[in-house]
Amino acid sequence: MINKVYTGKVVSNKMEKTVVVAVTRMFQHPVYKKTVKKVAKFKAHDEVNQCKVGDEVKITETRPLSKDKRWLVLEIIDKSARSAKK
Repeated sequence: MINKVYTGKVVSNKMEKTVVVAVTRMFQHPVYKKTVKKVAKFKAHDEVNQCKVGDEVKITETRPLSKDKRWLVLEIIDKSARSAKK
């Protein structure tokens, strides 16, 4: 089985060992041919609480960890300027 891997931006880290990642995708509308941007939010497991708001992260699909959490943070691609200061 091939797991899905997405990259997105952390929008919330207020939960213990959990971050909310916003994944943006662009596609063309089938009828109107306009490019549309959609944002999906995923709750991902962050074992060591290292992700901060604004970080660019890579997440992968995993087994269900809770009611809403089915994603795992693989790596932090880019630290945000806000988290680099602290």
